[in-house]
Amino acid sequence: MLNFHNSRLILPALMIAPFLVAAAAPVDRADSETASQWPGAASPITKDAAMEERIAAIVAGMTLRQKIGQMTQPDIRSITPDEVRQHYIGSVLNGGGAWPDNDKHASVADWAALSEAYYQASMSTDLPVKIPVIWGTDAVHGHNNVFGATLFPHNVGLGAAQDSDLVGRIARLTAKQVRATGITWVFAPTLAVVQNPRWGRTYESYSSDPALVRDYAASFVSAMQGDLSGASNTIASAKHFIGDGGTWLGIDQGETRATREELFRIHAPGYLGALEAGVQTVMVSYSSWTDTGTGEAHGKMHGNGELITDVLKGELSFDGFVVSDWNAIEQVEGCTRTHCPQAINAGIDMFMVPDDWLRFIEETIADVEAGTVPMSRIDDAVTRILRVKLRSGLFEGSPFPPAAAAGDLASEEARKTAREAVSKSLVLLKNSGRASLPLAADAKILLVGRAADKVPPQLGGWSLTWQGDETDDNDYPLADDMLSALRKAVVGEGRVDFSADGTDVDVTAYDAVIVVHAEDPYAEMKGDIPYPDTIRHSARYPEDLTALERVSGKGVPVLSVLYSGRPVYVNDLLNLSDAFIAAWLPGTEALGITDVLLRSGDRLEERDFTGRLPLAWPGDPCPETASNPVLFARGYGLGVRDRTDLASVPVDNRLTCPSLAQ
Repeated sequence: MLNFHNSRLILPALMIAPFLVAAAAPVDRADSETASQWPGAASPITKDAAMEERIAAIVAGMTLRQKIGQMTQPDIRSITPDEVRQHYIGSVLNGGGAWPDNDKHASVADWAALSEAYYQASMSTDLPVKIPVIWGTDAVHGHNNVFGATLFPHNVGLGAAQDSDLVGRIARLTAKQVRATGITWVFAPTLAVVQNPRWGRTYESYSSDPALVRDYAASFVSAMQGDLSGASNTIASAKHFIGDGGTWLGIDQGETRATREELFRIHAPGYLGALEAGVQTVMVSYSSWTDTGTGEAHGKMHGNGELITDVLKGELSFDGFVVSDWNAIEQVEGCTRTHCPQAINAGIDMFMVPDDWLRFIEETIADVEAGTVPMSRIDDAVTRILRVKLRSGLFEGSPFPPAAAAGDLASEEARKTAREAVSKSLVLLKNSGRASLPLAADAKILLVGRAADKVPPQLGGWSLTWQGDETDDNDYPLADDMLSALRKAVVGEGRVDFSADGTDVDVTAYDAVIVVHAEDPYAEMKGDIPYPDTIRHSARYPEDLTALERVSGKGVPVLSVLYSGRPVYVNDLLNLSDAFIAAWLPGTEALGITDVLLRSGDRLEERDFTGRLPLAWPGDPCPETASNPVLFARGYGLGVRDRTDLASVPVDNRLTCPSLAQ
C-alpha cells in the first residue's frame, strides 16, 4: 500500500510537465499490457457450488415478471414499500437529496425504519423463496445524504494524502455509517482517472495517476466489504466503467477519445484493483468511447457489450452484477429511459430507473416475450443479483441495525479520522517564508473571505443534497467552518477577527491574515467549466480576488486557502499571497486545517504539510492550447521549511479560450 509520508520527497519549487487532456498524453506508472491482454483479475471471493445450486433453484421457480422485478431499481421518492412487495422489486436507491418522508433532517432511526419497511415488504411477496431487497446509496465521502454524519474529504483530497491505509479506514467507517441506517450497498468508489479539471466530477477522482487509483481501489473495497457478511460491512460498487474521467474537454457524460491501449493503460487499473479486492458490483459510465486508433465510435458505454460482457465479465472474470447509472439507458442510441434491450443484451443486470420503473418492467417483459431479449440473459442477470445478495448475508436476516449504531454517524473515531485526512490532504503550493508557518498558537489573526464562516463551500457536492447547494451551517450542526475552527484552535480569547470582504479593517493590527477562496458547491452536470470559458478562479469568483487585494501588501503576512474540487488557474491569487494552500473539499472537520496552520496548542505534535498534488496544477487559464500549461506537476508539494521563489508568476486575465478543432 502506498504511504508516501514515510519517505517524503521534497520536489523542486516549480515543475513543468505535459498537461493531461482527453487521455491524449502518456501516463506514467501504469501497467504495460495492451488492451488485447486484459489480465484476469482474480477475486478472493470464489463461487460456492452449494450456493450456485441454491441460486439456480430459486431462478427456476420464478416467473418472468418476478425476474424483471429483481432487475429493477427505483428511487425511494417514487416507490412505496407495498409496491416493492407487489412488483418483486430487487433494489431501491436514494439519489442525492432523497430522504425518508422528504425530510432533510431525517434521523438515523427514520432511515433505519424505512429500510426495515422495504425489507419486510420484500419478504412478504408470494415468491416461493423470499428475496430480500437491497438498498443502494451514494455515500461518496461518508454517509453524505444523512443529517449529522461526519463527512470526509472528497476523493481528490485523499489522492493528495497519498495514503491508502487512510482510504481503507475511511471506507470502513463509511460502511459503519451506512449500516447504521439499515442500508447495505454503497455506490463507491469512483475510479475515474481524471484528465481535465474542467470536468465537474474531478473531485470524485483520486488522481490522474492510474497506479495510485488502483492501489486506493483495492484498499477501499477490501475495507468496505470486509468478509461481506459482517454487521458493519457494505457492498461496494466500482464506478463508472470505463473511461468517465477522460472525456473530451472534461465534458460530463461526454466522449472519451482514446486508443484501445490507452483505454486499458489509463482507465482500467482502478477496476483491476477493485476486482482483485472482490468488489461485488460495477456501475457503468454515462460516457461514450471512440477508438482514436481505428476511428471507430463505440457509442455509449451502457450499450457496449464488448466491454461489459466480453471484457469485464469474461476476460476480467467478474461474477457480481453490473448496474446502470441514473436513467442512463436513455442515452443509448434507439433507447428511452424505460426501454433499452440493447443495454440488457450488452450485459447490464440491474437498471436504475428511478421514476418510470413500472413502465420499464412492462416494456422489458414485452421484449423478452418478443424474443428481443433472450431469457438466458434475464436468468444470468438475476443469477448475478442473487449471488451478491447471498454472499452479503441478506438472506440470513434483516439488515435493521441496533439502536446503538446511530452513534457511528459521527463517532469519535470518524471525526478523528476525518480530521487526520484533512491535515494530510493539504498541499502547500507557495511558501515565501514571510508567513512564518506554522503560525504561533496565540497569533492575532484576521480571517477574510465569503466562504470562511460557512460549512457548505468546504463540503462541495454530494453533501446532504445532490449538488451540495440549498444548505447552510444549520444542516451541519457538528461541523466546523474555518472561523469556528480557528477560534477553537488559537490560544486566547478574541484573537481571531472576521471580515467577509476585507473592507474597513486595519490589517496592521494583526500578526497574519488568512484569506479563504472557494468554488461554490457543485456536482455532476452542473459542475463543468465549459470550453471556451477559462479555468481562472477569479473570472468565476471575482469577489475572492477583490477581498485578497484589500488585505495584501500591508506589511502583514497573507495566507490563502483555496476550497476547490479541482486545480484551477490562480496565478493572480498566488502573486498576492505569501503562502498558498490547496485545501480541496475538506469536509466537516476544518480543525484538520488548523492542526497544520498553527503551532502546537493542545496537540501532542507538530504537523507539516505532507500533501502532494494528485494531478497537475494549471499555469494557464486555457491549458488545452498553452505551450506551458502546467505550473506545478503532479506530486508537487512543499513543507513548512521549503521556500519558493514565486514572487511573481505571469497573470493572464483572458475570459475566453481560443477555438479548438473538434
